[in-house]
This record gives sequence, C-alpha cells and structure tokens, in this order.
Amino acid sequence: MTASNGLAPCIQTHDVLGEVPTWCGRRRLLFWSDVRQCRLLALDPETGAVKSWMMPDWIGSFALTDDDRLLLASRKSLLLFDPSNQRFETLAVFESDKPDNRANDGRADRNGRFWFGTLNNADRIPTGHLYRYADGGVAHQQSDIIVPNALSWSPDGRTMYFADSWVGDIWAYDYDPDTGDTGNRRVLLAKDALPGIPDGATVDAEGCLWNARYGAGLVARITPDGRVDTTFEIATKNLTACTLGGSDLRDLYVTSARQRMSAEELKADPNAGAVFHARVATPGLPEPLAQLPPDYRGVPSAV
Repeated sequence: MTASNGLAPCIQTHDVLGEVPTWCGRRRLLFWSDVRQCRLLALDPETGAVKSWMMPDWIGSFALTDDDRLLLASRKSLLLFDPSNQRFETLAVFESDKPDNRANDGRADRNGRFWFGTLNNADRIPTGHLYRYADGGVAHQQSDIIVPNALSWSPDGRTMYFADSWVGDIWAYDYDPDTGDTGNRRVLLAKDALPGIPDGATVDAEGCLWNARYGAGLVARITPDGRVDTTFEIATKNLTACTLGGSDLRDLYVTSARQRMSAEELKADPNAGAVFHARVATPGLPEPLAQLPPDYRGVPSAV
C-alpha cells in the first residue's frame, strides 16, 4: 500500500452534508447534493462557477439520465428534475409507512437501473432497505440495513459493491447485468482494514474501488481482490463520497460534511464542508445513465 499527498479543497461551499459527487461529461459539470440544506449544486471546473438549486426535500442521491434531467432520490420519492426550468415530476413513492426513513446513497448500474438505499433518520436501527428502480417500478432488494452506502459496479457490470456503514464491511456481490439479480455476497474489505467508516464510492477503469472513509480524512483505492492499493489523505475528517471526472476522467473529487461539529471543531477544521480535488493516474468510467420507461407519463408508482 502506498500513501499519496493530500487532496486540496477546490471549492468551499460549506456543505452541511455534501454527498454523491457525479460527473456529467456532456455538460462538463460536477454535480453533488448538500442533503441537509436541500441543495443540488454544480461546479464548472474551468471557470470555478458554482450553481445551486433548492430542492423540495433532502436529496440522498441522484443519477444522470439520457436527457438533461436528473433522477433524484428524495426523502420518500423518486423525482425527475429539469435544471433548465426547475420543474419536478414524481416517478415513484416509497416507504410511506416508515415516517422516520429517508433515501440515502444511490447510483445507476451499467444498464441504467437505479439502485438506492434507505435509512432510519431518527435512530441507527436496521429499518432501512435497498431498492431497484427499473421499468417504471420500485422493487425491494434487501432489508435490515442501517446506513446504506458505496453502491457501485465493476467495469463489466458483473460485480456490485455495497456497504452498510454501521456494520463497516464493504461487500462484493455477483451481479447479472441482464436481470439485475445479485448473489454470492462476500467481504471485499473488512471493517477493521482501514480507519473510519465506509461511505460513498466509485470504480475506475482498472476495476478498483475508491472509497471515502468518514471520520478518518482519507480516500482509499481498493483492488478487486480486496487489497488497499493507495490512500489519499485529506485535510478534513468527515469525507462522504468520491467520483472521477474531468475531460479525461482523471480528476478525483471528494465531498465532505460539517454536520454535528461544534463551533470549536469547525474553527479547527476550516475545510469541513468543502469539495476536494486531485489528479490521479488511472481514469474513471463514464457515469451510467438512469433509464426511464419508454412510455413514461409521470404517473407515480408506490411500494
């Protein structure tokens, strides 16, 4: 294992809970969410300009689509958002019977199915679930989750990665890209292999998993056989998620949080809530696009 030089802040937006950085190659923008301030943000790296949109609720995760809209996992619904006119449409609703639950981490697989998890926002108890949105409906995939994170897929789409941050292990699953079915869950990285807890992740062109370690101030690159290849130290402790973007997909972006930090802690950690950046050797992969039903009419479906 090698340790790299630290990443530098590229923009300080004082996010309370910055999450799910996502590179849009078509627009050459980095999108991310500040969950607790109900904001969706976009950075133009060439100019340094940041645009922000207010959301109707917390946005735990989102995905790009094949047009200029974004699929958002809001607290209790999947929404389509058009940044050009700031219009929202409801795709689906879920967990109406679980008032304390909300959507958290999510991503589209290589075939465009949008996966997302839910957590109990009032207490750390296993009432969360993992879902898959495809063909106009939300299908339940897994139960008894506390904090879902690290959803990502291998370059060939045949391995899915997922972590329950409260448990601490990062798991790998066999994945059928044709059906979206999972099986043969095993531990990719055990909870005590690195400091911090596993948060958001992405996969590069060599099939290595990049994982943000909340509470530890580092991002780790993990090989498909579970070895920690490289760690990147970052000058704030609560890192939430990472992605690879830029014109050659070699720009590493990492979001962070300042939630639950005292005034004294924030003074000592002025980078909390910033987005960090570094150039890396191995490129990432184009972000998968969430597919909408061909006959989509904006009619919600319920779980």
